[in-house]
Amino acid sequence: MTDKLRSGDQDVKAKASQPTEPLVKVIAFIATLGGLLFGYDTGVIAGALLFMKHDLHLTSLTTGMVTSFLILGSAVGAICAGRVADRFGRKKIILVMAVIFMAGSLGCATAPNVEMMIFFRFILGLAVGGAAAIVPIYIAEIVPSHRRWQFVTLQELMIVSGQLIAYTSNAAINEVWGGETTWRWMLGVACVPAVILWVGMLFLPDTPRWYAMQGRYREARDVLERTRKASRVEKELSEIRSSMSSKSEKHSRRQKTISVWMKRLVFLGIGIAMLQQLSGVNTIMFYAPTMLQATGLSTNASLLATIANGVISVIMTFVGIMLLSRFGRRPLLLTGQIGCTLTLLAIGLVTWLMPETVNGHPDAVRSYLVLGGMLIFLCFQQGALSPVTWLLLSEMFPMRIRGMANGVSVFAMQMTNFSIAFMFPIMLETFGLTMSFFTFAAIGVAGGIFAIIFAPETQGKTLEQIEKHFKKRLQDEPAPQ
Repeated sequence: MTDKLRSGDQDVKAKASQPTEPLVKVIAFIATLGGLLFGYDTGVIAGALLFMKHDLHLTSLTTGMVTSFLILGSAVGAICAGRVADRFGRKKIILVMAVIFMAGSLGCATAPNVEMMIFFRFILGLAVGGAAAIVPIYIAEIVPSHRRWQFVTLQELMIVSGQLIAYTSNAAINEVWGGETTWRWMLGVACVPAVILWVGMLFLPDTPRWYAMQGRYREARDVLERTRKASRVEKELSEIRSSMSSKSEKHSRRQKTISVWMKRLVFLGIGIAMLQQLSGVNTIMFYAPTMLQATGLSTNASLLATIANGVISVIMTFVGIMLLSRFGRRPLLLTGQIGCTLTLLAIGLVTWLMPETVNGHPDAVRSYLVLGGMLIFLCFQQGALSPVTWLLLSEMFPMRIRGMANGVSVFAMQMTNFSIAFMFPIMLETFGLTMSFFTFAAIGVAGGIFAIIFAPETQGKTLEQIEKHFKKRLQDEPAPQ
């Protein structure tokens, strides 16, 4: 499989030296503001919880609900947006998500009690999930194939940048204003990029592949002419036409059915999506200040230390984007999974073997070793595992079910995320840091086995070529009994 998909690598490297049309860069930047909002809204809660728990009188149960109901909403948003985007277009769904981002952010910032906070976190989650499912597809379908890895992984860069902005603004707002209502300003800031996303998307086209799926080939050609070199337009439009005509002939009498090979591919996508969350990454992104407080650090020190998580995430995402061009998808996925698992095991050993206090005071060395372990974990997660996951999900599904299949995969990812985010405060209170990290390390071993057996390689091919490859590979296997 790997040899076949890499057969055109030399041609791809030659194409990669070609300049990218300016409109492609504008499209990628504006669309990935959805990723920035995704990152900000998931990251801001880490610092806001330290103040919100007093103002709204949160318990460990309601803390888990405030954190995790955004993720529950994102799971619902992903599966709904994925299905609707195939019918109404990628652009329209992103516009709707921008409006929900604005409404959800304002609702969270002005919530009078914990019940309304949980409700608006769920509403905000609808936009987070919709953006997670549709933005990578929008970019993958509109950018040239030799730049797909670069621009789709920009979504992951924007997610971690949003988290870094959240951590930094949390510390800055606390330093300037402070007080129990500080969290309201932290949550309300997200309205600004939401407005920019909505205004920007008004002026951008939908993708040529979605236009072709609707039979609107003139508009598909127009987008290709604006985003490709003239010499590439006819060839790519021909590939898209061929792909669509093949589907029309084979599925004209059963448009609502999904072939066995497509179902297998969706299950593979679900597994890859869940793998990213089973590492426990969002326990660190959501609860880092809480965990660092549990090791003895003060509130201010915990907030400032968490900024390091955001900085490392941004730097390592840049590194991951560079590594993708050299090593492909599968090697990075395996490296990220194995590295995350070993790091979780190491953090668990630190919290188990080192004393919590020295001479009656919290052991600062233990606290900073835990922080160091978190940073090493994020090097593997954000430098390898997360960028590869988003890239694979954006490119591995066939055009006819791409929105739906990616939505289902992101739904599975976010339901896994929801379960972990909801249970972690209770797990932390009941079992402590040590058993929590050992549990995620054990899950990581199982995830590593899955990755070794099933992780695909898709480097160096157009979306249509990837579709043909998976169709041949999965149809050749006997159907399960």
